[in-house]
Amino acid sequence: MNQIPFHPFVIGVAGGSGSGKSTVSQQVLASFGADMVSVVMQDDYYCDQTHLPPEVRPQQNYDHPQAFEWPLLVRHVKALCNGEAIEMPEYNFTLHNRSDKTIAVKPAPVIVIEGLFALYDEDLRNMMSLKIFVDTASDVRFIRRMQRDITERGRSVESVVEQYLETVRPMHKQFIEPTKRNADIILPHGANGPAVDMITTKVASVIGKSKRA
Repeated sequence: MNQIPFHPFVIGVAGGSGSGKSTVSQQVLASFGADMVSVVMQDDYYCDQTHLPPEVRPQQNYDHPQAFEWPLLVRHVKALCNGEAIEMPEYNFTLHNRSDKTIAVKPAPVIVIEGLFALYDEDLRNMMSLKIFVDTASDVRFIRRMQRDITERGRSVESVVEQYLETVRPMHKQFIEPTKRNADIILPHGANGPAVDMITTKVASVIGKSKRA
């Protein structure tokens, strides 16, 4: 079992689809390196849908909290906090189901939990040292989502628009936007440079103190 010498600094990064969550996570990772930072992607914890026919899977509401396997996510984050490595599931967005592969995630001084609902679950929030909400205008988020889904996930323009109107937008208003009140820091206009610099400075300070302890 891998052990880390101190309790990790856990960062939650939430926000709407296309808000810039990944930019924040990747900048923290780039600032400190893979030996110091491990990232847990909530998107990979969508529930397994093997029991559903392939043609039914795309019709599910992927923007509702119930779309995720919360017990597994919480258990995995607790394991990382205890210095244990995990095998994170890998979700295939083209097949709308988990793949047969897993992703090895090792414990690290900094754990980043990134996802739409990163600040939704109380058990998850209680493990966080810093809670961030990336706040970006809805039109910008929609454009980013459309570009991503077409280029990376093989979706059509029509399917992206339909999903946005039927589930993405209403679920954002009902479930994601309210989690902003749980945040310690709200990043206006997405992952802006000064805000991210402030976050990395805070993380660097915590890591430095832990090393000296």
